[in-house]
Amino acid sequence: MSSRKTVIFLLLLFLILYIYNTTSFASQALIYVIEVKGPINPIVTKYFERVLKKAIQDKAECLVVELDTPGGLLTSMRTILQDIVNSPLPIVMYVYPRGAQSASAGVFITMAAHIAAMAPNTNIGAAHPVMIGGGGEEPKLSNEMKEKITNDAVALIKTTTEQRGRNVAWAEKAVRKSISATEKEALKLKVIDIVAVDLKDLLKQINNRKVVTIKGKVTLHTKPNIIEFIPMSSQERFLHTLSDPNLAYILLTLGIYGLIYELASPGAILPGVVGGICLILALFSLGSLPVNYAGLGLILLSFILFILDIKAPTHGILTIGGVISMTLGSLMLFNADMPYYQVSKGLIGGVVLFTLVFFLIAIGAVVHSMKKPSVTGKEGLIGEIAVVRNRLSPKGKVFVMGEIWQAVSDDGSYVEEGEEVVIKKVEGFKLFVKPISKEERRD
Repeated sequence: MSSRKTVIFLLLLFLILYIYNTTSFASQALIYVIEVKGPINPIVTKYFERVLKKAIQDKAECLVVELDTPGGLLTSMRTILQDIVNSPLPIVMYVYPRGAQSASAGVFITMAAHIAAMAPNTNIGAAHPVMIGGGGEEPKLSNEMKEKITNDAVALIKTTTEQRGRNVAWAEKAVRKSISATEKEALKLKVIDIVAVDLKDLLKQINNRKVVTIKGKVTLHTKPNIIEFIPMSSQERFLHTLSDPNLAYILLTLGIYGLIYELASPGAILPGVVGGICLILALFSLGSLPVNYAGLGLILLSFILFILDIKAPTHGILTIGGVISMTLGSLMLFNADMPYYQVSKGLIGGVVLFTLVFFLIAIGAVVHSMKKPSVTGKEGLIGEIAVVRNRLSPKGKVFVMGEIWQAVSDDGSYVEEGEEVVIKKVEGFKLFVKPISKEERRD
């Protein structure tokens, strides 16, 4: 009887613990966290939309975005902003870690968030729109058109800022005058809602906070919680890496190098394949960047000039033009008004120097080969050493390069069988030869 009571007791205890753990787990808030670091581009947009969709499906409490961005493309920013405004799930923009920024396009996204937070030693602002034309440069617009573009950006940030109950006047100045603020200033000016040391502190501060989503008022319950970090997928990481302007520049030059080598040495195959892959990846990368097509054209022109100087040497004149063209094209390749879309000056210098040295060596080899006597056809026999097969008196036969030729002693002298002679002239199928002196034979 006693053992039976023990079994029942253990079963009841197990049931109680199971119910407690299940209830405790169910009461925990599911918090999704993503990290957006670097320029806002189409890859970041797809990443954000993928996780937001998953968070809504999994009925997460909120989505926290750890943001550190210098800005980005207008189209990508607007897409993310629309997703936030129409989201039934509360979205928290958290400028993090220390030293991070939310500038340009990042300001619009932060202002649109249901909760805006910043970590210590961070900053926000400088949201004046920079328009990028088809060539990657800021187009030359009339003052009226520039005013229209600025007013459109102001209207966008004002409506989102007002909806969240934040400082509309500051937001307008951030767009019109590119002002910025530290996290303390932003909190004091009611630009943001919270200053949090880390994610744990952030979730503690937003617990029981009320926000308004597209579905109405929502009270956040972020304690206790289950935090799930959702990184970029391997594909998203790869594509995001390709959006680096420095990598795009390297891929472009490697692609052109590979194709040039393949054209110069048909049948090599590998350089052509590698060059083609690099060029395709470069084109994808350039597609997500504000490319200046004039700069791209100058880079392509530089390689054409290098090739022409190899094919028809001009003593380096075309190479000098190629270096100038490549340097200017590299500096102009992306929009100069967006520093985070610029190629490193050190990288440009290294690539230009390497290209210059490479083509100077190639041109030098071509010039050197042109100074050599012709080695094709019958003329290629001149200067070769032949062996007498039939005594020259002064006519006979010699053996050279695997063939037997009719030969004549150039000076009329007799040359015995087995002796070596040097070919001085070729006429038709007859060789004019000269006996090799003892001094020449010793050499």
